[in-house]
Order: sequence, then structure tokens, then C-alpha cells
Amino acid sequence: MADSGEPRRWVSLRTDLITALLGVWFGIGLMIDAWAHTNQSELETFFTPWHAAFYSGFAAVSGWIIFQVWRNVRTGRQGLAAVPSGYLAGLIAVPAFAAFGLVDMIWHTVLGIETSIDILFSPSHLGLIVTMLLIITTPLRSAWNAPDVGARPSLGRLFPALAGLAFAATLVSLFLSYGDAMQYGAQRVVDAFSLQNEGPGADRLATAMVISNVVLLAPVLLLARRWRLPFGAVTVMYAIMILMPGAQTAFGNLSILLTFVVAGLASDLLILWLRPSGARRGAYWAFAGLSAFVTWSLYMGVASATGGGLPTVPELWTGAPIVAGLVGLALGVLFLPNAVDVERA
Repeated sequence: MADSGEPRRWVSLRTDLITALLGVWFGIGLMIDAWAHTNQSELETFFTPWHAAFYSGFAAVSGWIIFQVWRNVRTGRQGLAAVPSGYLAGLIAVPAFAAFGLVDMIWHTVLGIETSIDILFSPSHLGLIVTMLLIITTPLRSAWNAPDVGARPSLGRLFPALAGLAFAATLVSLFLSYGDAMQYGAQRVVDAFSLQNEGPGADRLATAMVISNVVLLAPVLLLARRWRLPFGAVTVMYAIMILMPGAQTAFGNLSILLTFVVAGLASDLLILWLRPSGARRGAYWAFAGLSAFVTWSLYMGVASATGGGLPTVPELWTGAPIVAGLVGLALGVLFLPNAVDVERA
């Protein structure tokens, strides 16, 4: 079909909000499925209630995206002109996801159901996760250059983008579960940094903290480079990001998970104080380093308070938050090597 040539339209906030909420359904369906794979070792078939929750979410959000294109086609638009701004990648990902879903069904039928770390390396699952990322981040791409967003959007206006990006981060954390510090319980943290022989070692926890630090902070820095984030933005994102590790651990480490919500609030306060943006490179770098340092200081503090006391190796529990802060600073430098005009970021 030839392109009719009209400029592509922006959708309304209401449309983006519905896209985001349907993406939440999609994401929660995956969390339920992840919980089942982790806790239901007797799974032997592709056709489960968990997959039904997951794929029904896909049907809902993909149907909504296609409907937006169809509405424009009805007005006479054709080709790319019928696709709302920010929705093209999500639209392309819809049939790709369906194809990987078919491959996944065949894979499970022939080779069985994965119930351990192999689930994170299945080619069909990797295809599903990449296409899912493109679908659920549609509200972010829609808002990125939307004329009504501006450089200092309200929390309500930015919420669809925040939700989409935060759920995308949960997908990344799921497929990096072998290095997810958010899945640790308080006692495991204390034991690991006390160099106890049982359970995961200090090296594994330290690595997991670095990985989780990047997964948490990178989406925030991406948004802070583009907009002056409203108060509450990081809290909302971190509250969403704890859902996947929570589902995988059946929320058995609730004190650790809630620590990240508090860390999100602390990061929001840092934003109020420092006012980081693409145009304020020094403040942006300071926020990146301090946000990471505060987050992982809280992590060690809560783990110690609820896990039986401070770890017995002081170099580990004092140095780990500093390493996190330095990694955060490095991320800040990578995301914003030079100041940019926020209006054009």
C-alpha cells in the first residue's frame, strides 16, 4: 500500500495511557508465567493458565495498537501516514512476537518445558522478550517528541512512558535473573558479605549488585537526559521494577524489595535538589553517582537491620555502595558526555 504522504499524527494522552495499561497486563502476565516456571517444576505443557495470562495480554495490547492504525486508515491515510508517531516499532513487533510465540510452542512441544536457568537462554524466549520490549515501550516513544509533553512534564503526563519503560526494565531483570541482587533476602546478603561458605559467595553478590545497579539506573538516566523529571517519577519506576523479582521470589524478601521503593523516593529528592538535565551536565553526573550510592547504601543498611547484623567483612559492606556510586557516575558520563539542549534531546 502506497504512503498517502500526510504527516504522522500523535495520539492523545488517553490513548497512550490505555496502551500502557494494556502493556501492564502483558507484563504482569509474564510475571505470573515467570513465577510458574520458578515455582511449578511439574510444568509439562505449553498450554497453561500462566501462558494464557501472558498471551491474552499480548492479544489485548497488540489489538489496541492495530486499532490505532485502523482508525487512521478509515480517514483515508495509507502506509506510514496511518501509523501514529511512536507506534511503528510496536506495530512491527506484533507479528514478530506472534511468530516467536509459535516457535516457542513448537520448542516446548518437542524439547519440553524449561524450569531452570535454561529458560533465560532459550532462543524463542529471547525473541519473545525483544519484541515484547518494543511493544510495551510504545508509550515512551510516543511521548519522546510529542508536542504537548514539553521539557518539564507532569507526573500524570509522563506516567504512560514511565510505566512502559519500567516494565521494560523488569524484562531485562528477568533475563538477568542469575545476576539480580533484588532477589536476595536480607540474610543471604549478610551471609555473602560475611564470607560464609553456605549460599552464594561475596563475588556473586557483588556482581549482582553491579548488574542490578545498571538495570535500575539506566532507564532513569535516559529519562533525566530527555526531561526534567517530575517528583515521584523514580519512585513509580522502582515500584514497578521490584515486581518481577518479587514474583520470582514469591515476595519472600519483601524488606529488600521495599528498600528500592524508598531508594526511588530518595532519588526523587535528589532530583529536586540537584535538578539534573541534559543541559546541566554536572548535576546530571552528580545525580547518577549519588542515586546509585544512596540506593545500595540503603540496600546494605536494610539487609543488615533485618538479616541479623552487619556483615563481618567491613570492606565489603562499606565498599559495595561506593562501587555502585562509581558505576552510576560512569553511566552518567556515558549517557551525557556533553551538555545538550533539553528541548532537542
